[in-house]
Amino acid sequence: MLLAFLLLLVGSARGAVTVLDRAQSVQGDAVWFPVDVPATAVPLPTEWASALPRAAGPVWYRLRFDAPAGDEPLALHVEQVCTNFEVQLNGARLYSGGRLVDPVTRNCHYPQWIPLSPALLRPEGNRLDIKVVGLPLQQVASRERSGRLSAIELGPQSELRERYESRLWWNATLPQIVAAALLLLGVLMLAVGWLNRREGHLLYFGLLAIGWAVLSARIWLREAPVGGAAIEWLVVAFVPLVAACAVQFLLRYAGLSHRAVDAALIAQCAIVPASLAVAGPDRVFLLARSWYVVLAIEVAIAAWVYLWYAWRAHRREFWPMVVLLAGAALVVAIELAVQQRWLAVPGLHVLHVALALAFIALGLWLMQQYAQALGAAEAGRSTLESRVAEISTEIERNYAQLAELRVEQVTERERKRIAGDLHDDLGAKLLTIVHTSESERISTLAREALEEMRLSVRGLTGKPVRLADALGDWRAEVMGRLTQSGVSADWYGPPEEPQQTLSSRAYVQTTRILREAVSNVIKHSRASRCTVNGAIKAGDFVLTIQDNGNGIPMELDGKLDRGHGMASMKHRAKQLQGQCLVESGPGYGTVIRLTLPL
Repeated sequence: MLLAFLLLLVGSARGAVTVLDRAQSVQGDAVWFPVDVPATAVPLPTEWASALPRAAGPVWYRLRFDAPAGDEPLALHVEQVCTNFEVQLNGARLYSGGRLVDPVTRNCHYPQWIPLSPALLRPEGNRLDIKVVGLPLQQVASRERSGRLSAIELGPQSELRERYESRLWWNATLPQIVAAALLLLGVLMLAVGWLNRREGHLLYFGLLAIGWAVLSARIWLREAPVGGAAIEWLVVAFVPLVAACAVQFLLRYAGLSHRAVDAALIAQCAIVPASLAVAGPDRVFLLARSWYVVLAIEVAIAAWVYLWYAWRAHRREFWPMVVLLAGAALVVAIELAVQQRWLAVPGLHVLHVALALAFIALGLWLMQQYAQALGAAEAGRSTLESRVAEISTEIERNYAQLAELRVEQVTERERKRIAGDLHDDLGAKLLTIVHTSESERISTLAREALEEMRLSVRGLTGKPVRLADALGDWRAEVMGRLTQSGVSADWYGPPEEPQQTLSSRAYVQTTRILREAVSNVIKHSRASRCTVNGAIKAGDFVLTIQDNGNGIPMELDGKLDRGHGMASMKHRAKQLQGQCLVESGPGYGTVIRLTLPL
């Protein structure tokens, strides 16, 4: 946007255009330029705050020019006039921007394009009188809305029309579009936050977006039911509400809430308009400038608190929020510098456009986060319901089989014997099912569950396991499973018997990773051969499982972590400060390489 605006300024310097930058200025509310009052020479652009510090308007400006040679009709282009004006050419009324009495039409951010009537033009000595109606700096909340008049451009209608339309787009149309989009987004966020009270930050962000859209309306809203001074007072009184929503959004987004802060923000929203009422209309700018600095500091403190908690919690949105908040702080700093007269008033209202676009981007991102969280919650709920249904069905089936096989007495005796140990009790039940069930599938499932329970119990004992013993257990299990499934298996261990030990946790997790890898070879790879290699390299234990199967299809490339099995193996390796890598290609088999520190 800034680059386009600079190109606009560069483009405005080309072409056969005359810039009228000197005028005679007189205060007065006469119908025509008051010739009986001494005039003051002023340069254009001019601000009442500097050229006429106490001027309350209207102010007349008289400019003189000679008509440029050429056949194309001429026009005037006024980049900025605040608040409204009337134009007279050689004693005849030529153009009016709207109402010149309260409520005055507000054209501060609207450029003006005025075609010149050839009948009113003279070859030389044309007199252009401009009557500007506005407010002194003391009665406005922002410097760019005080009485002012830019330089007047005189040139061909076609060229000035292009400049006018370009500046109209950047100064009025674009802020209007952005404000409308922000208002729509704010209403949506407000509704979502209201329906989901736990997401309090969405509620406050919706209020913030709506409030900023309302504040931005003063840029493009030309006709208002009240006078300019009343609008300025309302703007200053409304800003604390927007700042309070910004502070509450940042604190709620960080997961913080404090009653004292809430009470202070509510009190501040009442103190600001009360201070304006006490100070009077001639101190609006002074109080607004002071309050803006205070409110900016409050929002900056809330932003710092949010970033601090986000950094400590390692939240993924930390760096995007750093960039966003830093950009917003820069824009606000530029605006405060303009109000303090450290910088000149820009031609484009960067504050409202840039912050509104930042709010829109943040709002869309928040909605995306909310949708993802909602989807994850629904998926988790569905998974939990499915698991509960499966477990309930399995429990009913097991108890039915126990009843049919009349093993209640054996079960009761085993319960009494191992009443103090839950794991042993569960093992006994699973063992009973293995030996008494007539269903091969149930027996297989029970045997697998029993092995998993024994593995978990072994992990809970906390006793370390010799790596040599672990390799022996793994080899027996892997070779047996692969051979039973018709897969030719090769096992290669370290050349010498390792002396290292594995923690019980490492033994359990490695066993589960190996089981999952072998299950994938048996169920999915269609491999005829599988090689398992265990080695010790640079103080790490490296376990490699390689098959000659079909490999992972191309359509699943890049989606390995979405499956439960692959994700589980990698997660278990990560818990052990190791890593689990998967290498595969269609037709080239699959290699799973597990590396664990010893």
